[in-house]
Amino acid sequence: ASDATNASRTLLFNIHDGSWDDAMLRLLDVPSSLLPAVVDCSGELAVATPDFLGAAVPVLGMAGDQQAATVGQACVRPGMIKATYGTGCFALLNTGSIAVRSHNRLLTTIAYQLAGRRTYALEGSIFIAGAAVQWLRDGLGLIEKSADVEALAARARPDHGVYLVPAFVGLGAPYWDAAARGALLGLTRDSGPAEIAAATLDSVCYQTRDLVEAMRGDGAQLDELRVDGGMVVNDALMQRLADTVGLPVERPTVTETTALGAAFLAGLQAGLWPSLEALADSWTLDRAFQPEEDAASRDRRCAGWQEAVRRVRSA
Repeated sequence: ASDATNASRTLLFNIHDGSWDDAMLRLLDVPSSLLPAVVDCSGELAVATPDFLGAAVPVLGMAGDQQAATVGQACVRPGMIKATYGTGCFALLNTGSIAVRSHNRLLTTIAYQLAGRRTYALEGSIFIAGAAVQWLRDGLGLIEKSADVEALAARARPDHGVYLVPAFVGLGAPYWDAAARGALLGLTRDSGPAEIAAATLDSVCYQTRDLVEAMRGDGAQLDELRVDGGMVVNDALMQRLADTVGLPVERPTVTETTALGAAFLAGLQAGLWPSLEALADSWTLDRAFQPEEDAASRDRRCAGWQEAVRRVRSA
C-alpha cells in the first residue's frame, strides 16, 4: 500500500479498542467492507503465491517499519526506547499496555499486537537527519560521499559555536512547525566546511534530545537509547549523541533492525522463539557509547540549540 493509503487507514483506526472506528467510517463514508481484517503482528497472515516467490511461502509476521524496528531492537519492556536514523529519525518508546497521551506533542501509537494484546508506544518524528548529510554532499558539494562527513567534522574547532537547524521541510516533533525554515547560525570568519559538517551532525543529536526530553516530560524514566539505521556506523556521531542526550547509546550488532523485527515476528509464529522475552535475549550489543561530557557543558550547547530553533520558528 502507498504511504497515503496507510495514512488514511491510520485515521480510521481506533488504537484504544483495536478496531476500525465506526464514527470515522460514517463521517468519511467509508464502507467497513473495504477495509482489511485486523490481526496480530505474528500469525498465519497469508500465503505467497508460487509465481511470486517460487513456492507457497507462508507470511507469518507483519508490522509497520518503525514498529518492526522496535521489535528488532528488542524494546519489549515499558521504558525501552529506540531511535532509527535514516533520511529522518523516528524514536519509539514502549509504554506497555497503557496508551499514554502525550502532553509534549508526541504521538501515541501501537508498537505491536500479539495474542490479541496491544503494546503501545510514544513516537517522535524528526524530518531531517541523514538528509542533512545528503545536503552537504549534493547541495553544497562539501563531501564526495556521505561517509566522508565523519572525517570532515572531526577537523572542526571544538568550540565552533555553529548551529544548523535543518528545517528544510519544516520541523517535526515536538515542534510541528511546517512553516519553519532552515538556518545556519553562529558563523564567524573562522567557520568553514568542517564546522558546518560538525553542526550538521550535531543537529541530529539536538533533535534527538528534543524527543528524549519530551518523553521524559511525559513521565518516562530512560536508562539507555538503542540506535539503528545507516547513520549509526559513525562512531563520533554516536559519542556526540550520548553526550547530548545524557544517556548510554547502544548500537546493536545488526543495525538493519526493521527487517530483523519483521523476521522476529515471523519467527515467533514459526516457533523459533517461544516468547517475546526469549526473542529479546537474541539481541546483541555491538558497542555502547557512554556520556562523557559534563552536564554544564551539555546544557550550554543545548541552550544554544534552543535559541537557534526559536529564531527559525514561524510563530
